[in-house]
Amino acid sequence: MCEVIVVASGKGGTGKTTVCAGIAAALAKQNKKVLIMDCDSGMRGVDMVLGISDRLVYDIADVISGACDFNEAMYRIDGGLELYSIAAPLYADDEVSPSLIKGFVDKVRDDFDYILIDSPAGTGSGFEAAASGADRALVVINPEPISIRGCKKISGKLAEMGVTDRRLIINRFDRDRFFKMGLYKDLDEVIDEAGIRLIGVIPEDIRIIALSQRGALTGNWSQTAVIFDTIVKRIEGIDVPIVIK
Repeated sequence: MCEVIVVASGKGGTGKTTVCAGIAAALAKQNKKVLIMDCDSGMRGVDMVLGISDRLVYDIADVISGACDFNEAMYRIDGGLELYSIAAPLYADDEVSPSLIKGFVDKVRDDFDYILIDSPAGTGSGFEAAASGADRALVVINPEPISIRGCKKISGKLAEMGVTDRRLIINRFDRDRFFKMGLYKDLDEVIDEAGIRLIGVIPEDIRIIALSQRGALTGNWSQTAVIFDTIVKRIEGIDVPIVIK
């Protein structure tokens, strides 16, 4: 049975798109058939992170408008995995409504083990569209007050939409910087303030940023691969310890 997961963030710049793509790739490496949908109209970035920008012709709006069929707009990611992507419209004016996104997800979900949806930051109409067909949500934050404030807003909105299964990912964690800043005494305080159960902590890793900017994220994650693998195991209900580098 397919599971649809929206990856959301209360503010921009948390690394949400890289996290979404990394989890999708980790699931595909577990022999899952995965679709990653970009719903961030006008700011799409999944195609760049996955290295398919030069191949794009159609996007989700083209499918829903009838300009092409789904298979024409679905791009398989290089690397031999069952990992596919469908792009968001390049222009915000072409944003697709929540009801149409949900209808699309319901139509294609039986073809995949997982569908991951990269949501635009914030709680606007694009977020509502991205979350409209979700079974669960992963909320990405950085360990800082503004990001946590956004997390609370996102979590509340998801609850209103009936998405009860919400988990927290702390991204770009640098232990030394975290304690030098002195904003929180420890990560437990961050988690308590966010108000969502933790599923993973992803360290600051310049190599991951470099790979995502080159469109080569699925190729080599260095030690951060262990973190994504752990998050995937917890998504699948396997009780493994959370790794904190």
